[in-house]
Amino acid sequence: MNKTIFYWLLAIVITLSAAVYQRATGPTYPQKIDFTFTDKQYKIKLPRSHSSTKPCLVSLNINNSRVEGKILYKRYPSSDDLSEIIMAREGENLIAKLPNQAAAGKLKYHVLLNDVKNNVEVLNSGPIVIRFKGDVPATVLIPHIFFMFFAMLFSNLTGLLALGKKERYKFYTIVTTLLLLAGGMILGPVVQKFAFGELWTGVPFGWDLTDNKLLVSFVFWVIAVIGNWKKDRPYLSLIAAIVLLLVYSIPHSMFGSELDYSTGVIGQG
Repeated sequence: MNKTIFYWLLAIVITLSAAVYQRATGPTYPQKIDFTFTDKQYKIKLPRSHSSTKPCLVSLNINNSRVEGKILYKRYPSSDDLSEIIMAREGENLIAKLPNQAAAGKLKYHVLLNDVKNNVEVLNSGPIVIRFKGDVPATVLIPHIFFMFFAMLFSNLTGLLALGKKERYKFYTIVTTLLLLAGGMILGPVVQKFAFGELWTGVPFGWDLTDNKLLVSFVFWVIAVIGNWKKDRPYLSLIAAIVLLLVYSIPHSMFGSELDYSTGVIGQG
């Protein structure tokens, strides 16, 4: 097999694996729950992120008309008393709508099921926290995702080429840095502005983990470009690739924007 193709295939595998891992561990992706109730097995998803412009629909496929459900929720963080929503049945589904919150506002909720024999099942071992955000136009979000995905792909390719001391690593070092600049340093803040009202909430203005890990990665890639400009220093590109892979492995949106209900101020970290 051509060695260049081998590097590409390995880079693709690493990138896709990292993407799957991030999606499985991120705090804003739906919480998957497998459980058994009334001798039947169910697989459901509970939302953990939603638009601030409309209520969040919680829909559970529970195809047993003798099963009822309710949701207990409160603003998070807050000292509010729990509110209750009785779930309605629509065919095979139990549904309810959580009230939408302002951008960066959160609700803590859990779902309880009961049947005619008063058997009770709590669907999750702890409360689910859902964060609301402003709508990001597709014209901004899609290019952001596109550039960030390919920045990760070319980063892994660059690291592998640098490890193998292949000359093309220098070219892909520049490509990766430009993709990271476009997708992260330019479009990233625009996405954040639409979602939470602030362009940049990392250092020196805040401690948003997403912004700060992006900044650290970008600095390493800039150093790699400068360090390889007149002299071959493949180790700089390899280090930059490792840093980005480690950063990418940190669940997305951890320690992100959060509305303080007592002050009305959005904080980070």
